[in-house]
Amino acid sequence: MSIRRIRVIGSGIALPSQETTCKDLDAKLGLAPGTSYQQTGIRRRYLSTEETAAELAARACCAALADAGLDWSDIDCLVGTSATMDQALPYNAALIHAELNLCKRRTATFDVGASCLSFLAGLDIVSYLVECGRYHNVMFVSSDIATFGMDWTNLKEGAIFGDGAAAIVIRRSFEYESSSILSSKMETLSAGVEFCQIPAGGSRFHPRRMQIPIDPLSTLQMNGKAMFKLISEEMQRFVSELLLSADLTLDQISKIVPHQASQLALDHMIRRLQVPPEKVVDIFKDFGNQVGASLPTALHTCLSGKQLHRGESLLLIGTGAGLTMGGMVLVY
Repeated sequence: MSIRRIRVIGSGIALPSQETTCKDLDAKLGLAPGTSYQQTGIRRRYLSTEETAAELAARACCAALADAGLDWSDIDCLVGTSATMDQALPYNAALIHAELNLCKRRTATFDVGASCLSFLAGLDIVSYLVECGRYHNVMFVSSDIATFGMDWTNLKEGAIFGDGAAAIVIRRSFEYESSSILSSKMETLSAGVEFCQIPAGGSRFHPRRMQIPIDPLSTLQMNGKAMFKLISEEMQRFVSELLLSADLTLDQISKIVPHQASQLALDHMIRRLQVPPEKVVDIFKDFGNQVGASLPTALHTCLSGKQLHRGESLLLIGTGAGLTMGGMVLVY
């Protein structure tokens, strides 16, 4: 068990100004009333047509900073943990730093990328740097705009997404505090590497080397059934090993905070793990799948809603394109 004395001290989110309800989507696509909700399980979502990902990220960071009771002079590292890029170069954290008007502040910034699990991967990696004293107060921010890469006519796979940003601030725990990371784990099942992808955007499918239109390659391609099958075969074992490493049982976990992949995935996880639904933070109906911002948004909802008290344990869990599973057990 690799315990790290880490404490979450602040969180915040930011949402685009445009809210789209299931009724709006039905009307837009010419569907019978109730069709999109029946197919996606989403009542409403937020879509960004004006804001950039960096703008949303900056708002989430300011909210988390206020929640932590800190000033920007207290933050010595800003980590971008989005699933998507605001632009090809430079990396997201640098763009966010500029958006925050911190150009004169010499802050360490970098990105950690693992698709929908970027926040979890970033927290896992950087927690070691915080515990050893390399950084003191670290801001993680995930900001994703999925709108432009979606096929909205494909309700089950394309229309389950929403946009948004979430930020979390951590520091090292004091000796008298119980806050800690008890265990963490990530595994990539690369047999599913093509089950969820946007091919265009890098050098592999670049307009200068292709003889075919790039537009179809700029849209999300997802084989939801294949992803679901592969993950469902592995999830129970994965969670058991994660809990064993933390020396806890599922009964000792106060809250489960999952990546909001889909309503089907959330319901299936509840059944497979045999946990009461109220133990799971489920915000999917009002946010959809916000890609990398999804898990930290759910965490913020849990913390800001006082669903968890200091000293209680929670399980962060999720899957992402890759196909990757990730989890973390921590004491709040």
